[in-house]
Amino acid sequence: MSFVVSQSDLDKYYALGVRKFVGAKMMGMMYHTRPEIAQRLLPPPLEPAAAPGALIFIAEYPETNLGPGYREAALYLQCQYKGEAGTYCLSMPIDNQPRMHNGRDIFGLPKKLCEIGFSREGATALGWVKRDGVVFCELTIDLSGSLPQMPPQTPTFVFKAMPRIDLQPGFDGPVLLCRQQTTVEPRSIEIGMPALTLRASRSDPWHEVEAAQVLMGFYIETDNTMNPGEVIGEVDGKAFLPYYFKMTDFSAGTP
Repeated sequence: MSFVVSQSDLDKYYALGVRKFVGAKMMGMMYHTRPEIAQRLLPPPLEPAAAPGALIFIAEYPETNLGPGYREAALYLQCQYKGEAGTYCLSMPIDNQPRMHNGRDIFGLPKKLCEIGFSREGATALGWVKRDGVVFCELTIDLSGSLPQMPPQTPTFVFKAMPRIDLQPGFDGPVLLCRQQTTVEPRSIEIGMPALTLRASRSDPWHEVEAAQVLMGFYIETDNTMNPGEVIGEVDGKAFLPYYFKMTDFSAGTP
């Protein structure tokens, strides 16, 4: 490629329209955290869901319509906006540098480069996420049953913002609240009892979202379509500022 992309290549890129993940394998866990944790971690104007639900997944994507496959993981909180149920992504580790642009810059997802493990032997699925020398998430699922279909799918609410270049508090431009929904079309859905370990990490504090009540572990093989998102409003930049820094490894100059 060139530093300047040709018009023909731009036309091909935008003609894709959606992001396709064919033959994806995803393991994960649904659980309830404590209500005060969800309340503290959700940026306004998002509000907690009726139940303080959380979701962890670890995925292996064999191929995508943007290029070679990769692995990623994510930590979500259930939320609502103006009465519509949805999710908010706190963290989305990824093990492939070229694919970070799609999630971070376009969709506003908090991507960080990590090591990710994903394997299955018999009825046991194992996944882990490692960064800065810490395996901060380790998930094992003993699969024992199946489901005929997925629970209802909801959108993800994300925020897009650009910090000020003069190093003053705030953003160069509006903070945009956006809505995006991924279509999950499972080929198979297996469920079982999960065992989760969240280890303290300064850079990736997944341990903050405690598992107060385990709901279900799952392992699915699926074709996913990441649909276009939409801007649904602007939010108060001052109120959002403390929540922005999950996008990076925050440092205030201290050791």
